[in-house]
Amino acid sequence: MKIAVTYQNGLVFQHFGHSEAFKIYEIENGEVKNAEVAPTNGSGHGALAGFLKQHGVNALICGGIGGGARTALAEAGIELYPGVSGSADAAVNSLLNGTLLYNPDTVCAHHHHEGGHDCGSHSCGEDKHGCAGNH
Repeated sequence: MKIAVTYQNGLVFQHFGHSEAFKIYEIENGEVKNAEVAPTNGSGHGALAGFLKQHGVNALICGGIGGGARTALAEAGIELYPGVSGSADAAVNSLLNGTLLYNPDTVCAHHHHEGGHDCGSHSCGEDKHGCAGNH
């Protein structure tokens, strides 16, 4: 089994579609056997699901993630654990021991709106409706 984490400076990166790297963990018998950082080389949003599938990933831990990416991951058969923050290594260990705190309803919906709207003060991932419809 392989688990990927959106990754930056040891932490779970908070915007899936802008991830510059994933840390990919190889799991055997419920333990991490190997882990490596895989740069995305400029791939973004929809292409990232294919990137993870090519790397044999079975599950993804991330912060915020948009609806289109959620669909692409589901179509690729990748299990999703969104709404996670903090240490990437700790998140994987928590998933393996059944204590990972994540929010299955996390949806990041604030992608470059018309008119310069930037979602103001609400945060990606905390409001499952993002800012869609608040224009």
